[in-house]
Amino acid sequence: MAGNQDISCRSAFSVTSSALVTGAYGFVGVRLCKLLVERDWRVVAGHRGRASPADLPGVTSAYLPLSSEPDRWHHSLQSIDCVVHLAAQVHQMRHGRAEDAAYEEINVGGSRFVAEQAAGAGVKRFILLSSAKVNGEGSNARSYRAEDPTEPRDAYARSKLAAETIIREICGRTGMEFVIVRPPLVYGPGVRANFHRLLGLAERGWPLPLGSIANRRSLVGVGNLADFIATCMTHPQAAGRVWMVTDGEDVSTPDLIRRAARLMRRPARLFPCPPAILKMLANLIGRGAEAARLCDSFVLNAAPARDILRWKPPMSIDEELERTVADYLARRKG
Repeated sequence: MAGNQDISCRSAFSVTSSALVTGAYGFVGVRLCKLLVERDWRVVAGHRGRASPADLPGVTSAYLPLSSEPDRWHHSLQSIDCVVHLAAQVHQMRHGRAEDAAYEEINVGGSRFVAEQAAGAGVKRFILLSSAKVNGEGSNARSYRAEDPTEPRDAYARSKLAAETIIREICGRTGMEFVIVRPPLVYGPGVRANFHRLLGLAERGWPLPLGSIANRRSLVGVGNLADFIATCMTHPQAAGRVWMVTDGEDVSTPDLIRRAARLMRRPARLFPCPPAILKMLANLIGRGAEAARLCDSFVLNAAPARDILRWKPPMSIDEELERTVADYLARRKG
C-alpha cells in the first residue's frame, strides 16, 4: 500500500463547486460545511438520523443512511464533484463487543457503501477522514510518516485501516480519485472526550503529578483540519495519497495544561513524578491507556502537506486553544 502514496496524481479538475459531506453535523463536519459555504461551494450535508438536525445555514440537508436506500444517495449525488466522508463510529476509551461491531459496521461497511455510491454516480474525488492511530499509539523515537508501515493496535484503528484499504480498491477499480487524511487528536470549540477532560483538569487547578513529563504530542485544531480538507478537495496533487496534518507545533502535556490554565486565569499546579510510576499506578486501576496518552509522545511528520500542497495552518495552537477555552467556559456558565 505504501507505494501508492508516492504517486502524485494530477487531477482532471482544479476547481470544484459541489460537495457531499457525510457526518456533516458532527464536530469536524459542522466546521467544514461552514467553511465550504463561505467559499461558495454547493454543499449537501448528509446525516444518519431520521430527525431533522440543527440548522446549518447555506447547505442542503439530506438523510443518508450508511448502508441502505441507494435511491436517496443517487438523488443527493447528482452533480456532486467531491464526497468528504467524515461519518464514523468514533474511538472509545473503553469498549466491548458492541462497540467493536459498530466499528466494523459503520467505519468499514459504511465506508464501502458510501464509496460505491459515489463511484457509481461519477464523483471525481473521494476524501476519507481516517486517523493517525492507524500508524500506532505513539513513538518516542521519531515522528510517524504517512508511508510508514501501519500498526493499528485496537479495533477502532483496525477499522480505519480497513476503510482505507476499501477506498483504495474501489477507487482503483472505478477511476475515482481518493484522498486519505490521518489527523492526530482534534480539538476546538465544542470538543469532548479526552481533550475536554484535560480542560477540566486545567480549570480545577488541582495539584497534578505531571511535572516530570517531557513528551511531545501532535495536535490539529478543528479549523485547521477543515481548511486542510478543503485544500485536498481541489488541489491536483492531493489525489492518490495519504496525508498527515497537524498544527505545525508539537506540545507536551504539561505545556498544554499550563497554556489552558493561563487562559482560564487558573494556577497550573504540576509537581514532579516519574512517568513510569504514573503508568504503573494507572495500570493497576485500569487506566493504562489514558496514562500513556498523557505521558508518551505521539508526533506526526506533516511536512509533505507543506512542501507538496503548500498548505500552512491558518491558526496557531494558541489561537485555537483560546477559542476552545472560551467555548468551554461559556458552556460551563450556560
